[in-house]
Amino acid sequence: MTPPDELADLPYADLLRPHTGPLAVEGDYDTVHFDRLAFEDEAANGSRFLECAVTDCTFTDTTLRRSRINDLWATGSRFTGVSLAESDWLDSSLTACSLAGVEAFGAVLRRVTFRRCKLDSVNLRATALYDVAFEDCVLRDVDFGEAKLNGVTFPGSSIERARLGRATLKKADLRGAVTIDLADGYESLRGAVISSSQLLDLAPALAQTLGITVTDR
Repeated sequence: MTPPDELADLPYADLLRPHTGPLAVEGDYDTVHFDRLAFEDEAANGSRFLECAVTDCTFTDTTLRRSRINDLWATGSRFTGVSLAESDWLDSSLTACSLAGVEAFGAVLRRVTFRRCKLDSVNLRATALYDVAFEDCVLRDVDFGEAKLNGVTFPGSSIERARLGRATLKKADLRGAVTIDLADGYESLRGAVISSSQLLDLAPALAQTLGITVTDR
C-alpha cells in the first residue's frame, strides 16, 4: 500500500493530538502528532508509538532502543546519532527524512517505506527487513551486514558503498536501483534480482569475489 502524501490523508488524522514536553522511557504514544519539535540527548527506550505522525522534527543523540513503532507517518524530519537498535517497525513510512549515524542493528522492519530519504552511515546490521521499499533514496555507507532482506526493493535509489557481508537476500529486487556500489558482500547477492545491465556493471567485482581471472591475453 502506498503511504499518503499529506497528513490530512492519514486514516487517523482527525484523532491526532499535539505532543508537548520531553520523551519518556517506556512511554505510550497513541495517535500523537510530533510537529516541529527538537529532541536532543533524550531517552525513550522501550516506548510504543501507535498511529503517530512526525512532521519537521529533529532527533539528535536520542535513544529509542527496543521501541515498538506501528503505523508511524514521518515527513521532513532529521534523525542524527539516534539509537533505534532492536526496535520493531510495522506499516510505517518516512518521506523526505534524513538519517545520519543512526543505529538500528537488530531491528525488525515489516512493510516499511522510505521515500526520498537520505540514509548516511546507518547501521542496519543483523536487521530483518520484510517488504521494505527504498523509493528514490540515497543509501550511503549503509551496513546491511548479517541482515535478512526479504522482498526489499530499491526503485530509483542510489546504493553507495553498502555493506552486505553475510547478509541473506530473498526476493530482494535491485532492478530499479540507479547505482549499486558495494563495499563488501558481493557473494551475498545470491537471492537478489538484478537487470542485465546491472549484471554487466557488477561483473568485474563478482569475478574478483569468485576468484575468476578475466584476461584476453
